[in-house]
Amino acid sequence: MVLSINGLSSQLALNLIDRTRDRQLEVLRNEVGHQRAADTFRERIGAITTPEEFVKDFEVYSFVMRAFDLEDQIFGKGMMRKILESDPSDDESLVNRLTSESFSEIHEVLAFTTEAGPQVPNFNNVAWQEAIVSRYFETVYQNEYDAQNDTVGTVLEFRGRLGEIDNWFDVLKDKEMGEFFRTALGLPKEMGTLDIDMQAGIFEKKFDLAKLSDPDEVERLITRYVAISDVLNPPQTQTSSIAVQLLSNSASGQFVPITIDIPSITPSGASIYG
Repeated sequence: MVLSINGLSSQLALNLIDRTRDRQLEVLRNEVGHQRAADTFRERIGAITTPEEFVKDFEVYSFVMRAFDLEDQIFGKGMMRKILESDPSDDESLVNRLTSESFSEIHEVLAFTTEAGPQVPNFNNVAWQEAIVSRYFETVYQNEYDAQNDTVGTVLEFRGRLGEIDNWFDVLKDKEMGEFFRTALGLPKEMGTLDIDMQAGIFEKKFDLAKLSDPDEVERLITRYVAISDVLNPPQTQTSSIAVQLLSNSASGQFVPITIDIPSITPSGASIYG
């Protein structure tokens, strides 16, 4: 379980997350349930040779699905088998007709079917296995924060996908990324109903994606997104001195492994204005 950020502004929550990230991931990896799931994946994935075998091994299958942020699709095993058997070179195949990027990613990474046809992947490659394990923990980490604060979750996803953005169509194929840029650039949410080519044209005039190579520009985008998002969807409670203390401790190198759970505080009129 990650830290509780209930009651924190999104910016303060991100500061806390950033300063304790490595330790949090270490704790997450050592949690018994997650550790057991990862070990089971490593032990059994190498014996799987077909999509049918993959979906039948529920523990391995569900671990990989969670790694690709497809947990809500786990019980659609029949559909997943058809996706993994799809011909990626056929524009009409199932994998190419689905809008979620996660489906094409899991198809490509598992590679049961390539443009050359069906194949038996080599899942015994340790580096490949560890890449899936790392992806699993990153996804769990991000989703647990997203469940607490949508704004924080979107920022974490944006950071994770920065290296995948080459053009505006890369942004628009992901709902959260489209929402991030519309908010950060001050564009109306109704823009999302426009034709995708038109949306790409508007974004292109508004922001040069080449700027994403500049860390300072990335942070400016995040700051604008968080500020606007918190105004539109304000956190339920105010900042806590406990959180401030945690930030101070983490800044000095001391990690405090506790969960923050901050009760709602209703300030008086005097405290609001003075």
